[in-house]
Amino acid sequence: MSSTPSTPQGLTTAEAQAKLQQYGRNEIREEQAHLWLLLLRKFWAPVPWMLEITLILEIALARWPEAIIIAILLVFNALLSFSQEQKAQKALALLREKLHIQARVYRDGHWQTIPAAELVPQDLVHIRVGDIVPADLQISDGSVLVDESALTGESMPVDRNKGSALYSGSVIRRGEASGLVTATGAQSYFGKTAELVRGAGAKSHLEGVVLHIVRYLVAMDLFLVAAILIYATVANLSLTQILPFALILLVASVPVALPATFTVATAIASMTLVKKGVLVTRLAAIEEAAAMSDLCSDKTGTLTQNTLRLGKIQPWSAHSDTDVVAMAALASDPSTQDPIDLAILQAQAANNPLPERTQFIPFDPSTKRSEALFRQEGTTWRALKGAPQILAELCQIQGWEETANALASTGARVLAVAAGPDGQPQFYGFLALSDPLRPDAAEVVHALQNLGIEVRMVTGDSQQTAAFVASQLQIKGPICDPKQLDKDCGVYAGVFPADKFHLVQRLQKRGRIVGMTGDGVNDAPALKQAEMGVAVQSATDVAKAAASLVLTTPGLQGVLDAVLIGRKVYQRMLTYTLNKIVKVFQVALFLSLGILVFQQFVVTPLLVLLLLFANDFVTMSIADDHVRPSPHPDRWAIRTLVLSSLAIAMAWLLYIVAVYLIGRGLGLSLGKIQTLDFLGLVFSGLANVFLVRERGHLWNSMPGTFLLLASLADVVVVSVLATQGWLMTAISLQETLILLGSTLVFTLLLDQIKVPLLQHLSPAVAKRKEI
Repeated sequence: MSSTPSTPQGLTTAEAQAKLQQYGRNEIREEQAHLWLLLLRKFWAPVPWMLEITLILEIALARWPEAIIIAILLVFNALLSFSQEQKAQKALALLREKLHIQARVYRDGHWQTIPAAELVPQDLVHIRVGDIVPADLQISDGSVLVDESALTGESMPVDRNKGSALYSGSVIRRGEASGLVTATGAQSYFGKTAELVRGAGAKSHLEGVVLHIVRYLVAMDLFLVAAILIYATVANLSLTQILPFALILLVASVPVALPATFTVATAIASMTLVKKGVLVTRLAAIEEAAAMSDLCSDKTGTLTQNTLRLGKIQPWSAHSDTDVVAMAALASDPSTQDPIDLAILQAQAANNPLPERTQFIPFDPSTKRSEALFRQEGTTWRALKGAPQILAELCQIQGWEETANALASTGARVLAVAAGPDGQPQFYGFLALSDPLRPDAAEVVHALQNLGIEVRMVTGDSQQTAAFVASQLQIKGPICDPKQLDKDCGVYAGVFPADKFHLVQRLQKRGRIVGMTGDGVNDAPALKQAEMGVAVQSATDVAKAAASLVLTTPGLQGVLDAVLIGRKVYQRMLTYTLNKIVKVFQVALFLSLGILVFQQFVVTPLLVLLLLFANDFVTMSIADDHVRPSPHPDRWAIRTLVLSSLAIAMAWLLYIVAVYLIGRGLGLSLGKIQTLDFLGLVFSGLANVFLVRERGHLWNSMPGTFLLLASLADVVVVSVLATQGWLMTAISLQETLILLGSTLVFTLLLDQIKVPLLQHLSPAVAKRKEI
């Protein structure tokens, strides 16, 4: 088929603008909920319910200070979560703008690329393999094999020829065609332009792990609350005092700041990646980059420059160099903009004109060849260009392997050429095309390997070509063919796109977290199956739709950036989780011991609420903390995490019990002891963030500016409240400073125990080396 209409007739820019005003943009805007409704939803969830029940009880008991604090806490967290969610949505909207489908349209007398949303009826559009059809079309030239499964549910692709209709959202599996737009936007069959970006609402594995841990913490708190209520009943204590306290104890174990912290951390990371040329289609992909253990990378265009030059020509039998290039040129087309086709056509430009083609079939990854029909000596001939093993089998020749292997051993990409009367192909020879490595390829591969990632090269080229490239990049491991996907290989050569999907599955069955790069329509299943599917710069619409990361710059540098930034997000969320477990153990056990052992409220319910404020304020700042990426792929070890946290929590529990007993031993009033306990919990909470944020000694890395400022503000505010007697019994400035100094000394002592403890429990969470 011809690649474009012989006499194209499209619109002018002025005509298109007029139709755009008449028909509107080629999209349907999703209905957005009112902002006030989104805000109200922040008050309708398990955590707000617990606060709201406590608020109602406090109001019923006329405990107005506590009621006001709870109300402020409710509004504060709702506004915080709402504002951060809006920022994240705006960030994702910017990414969507960058990922919208582009369309090839004939306007003002020439072909150009525009956003698909700007298409209007009567526009002349050109589509080819890998494209998502951008609007309803009627084919005016060419033929295609189209996948309409997203529209009709029919799994088998169907042929569409001149005069047939194509519907927006369907996928071109083979061929090329041009057609006039018949309907756009809401008037189209599909109903709206197919978007590349999947929703960002996919449940995060990392967030799920943290919530899983918190469920156990809440279960522990429920047990303590039950014990307190039983004790209160036996001791005839007033339920009007115990019940609000018990509810507040439960609320203290819930990660109120988790959604906002995780959203902020991932949104910041996604915007950082945009600046580095990586578009994140869903926020959860950032954490998957942190856990990736294997990267299966394409060769052409990812590890190499994809700037092919025709090198050696090796004719077969009696054919000449000119014959080989001519037949290869007939099986090539400039409209594909394929580097192989362009290199061959450039070499043919100096030779005699080619006979006129009657049909052209572009390269199909499933058949590994392109074809053309032309007339020669009154007979229909077929020219073919493709993989040597495919054409050698079609031509039924023997002994070709030695020649092909010799060419491939130099790192060249080897193609075979054949031609002859239809049904009687003759083998014409080989073309060797050189594709130099990208200047940064070896460095990036080495950096990924140093981060504990197994880099595997997956290519359709021969084993000889793959071996040469792998040796230059120092990719280790045996070189395997598609029949050896079960083996642990460094290079998989001669593979078809379908093999990539099976390779990902086999690696996953071995417990590996897999990243896969791809660019073609047939790579989509593998990209979707992989934990981290990466669409490279030259990827088709379908590949981008299946991927979780889209690179806008050539090479693998974007993957390296995603891994490093993803591991930093992991470190921040690990700090959050360690800190949350430690504080829940400390606070819940201390408050429970106060009732069950000391028979008094060691901290008032009002001060527990203030403690939640103080903790959440600093916890939010973890999302932008300075951290170092892990030297190895990150995996959550729940048992190790809990054991590590419990050991540190026991130390902080001893600290706060000591504060209480010292205050009691000095003969201080209960009000002053409660103030000291409150300050001790706040100071130890702040110190614990600095303690657990660094897996080595706490002075090994500088905290983030926001974390330092938030912590300083926290210390100043609670110290002023305590010394002025606001919302609590006043204590002296001297007592406050002594307690602060004691906390710092205890933190330094605990830091000496923490490092060997973490190394003993799990080398993986011990001291991180500088990357």
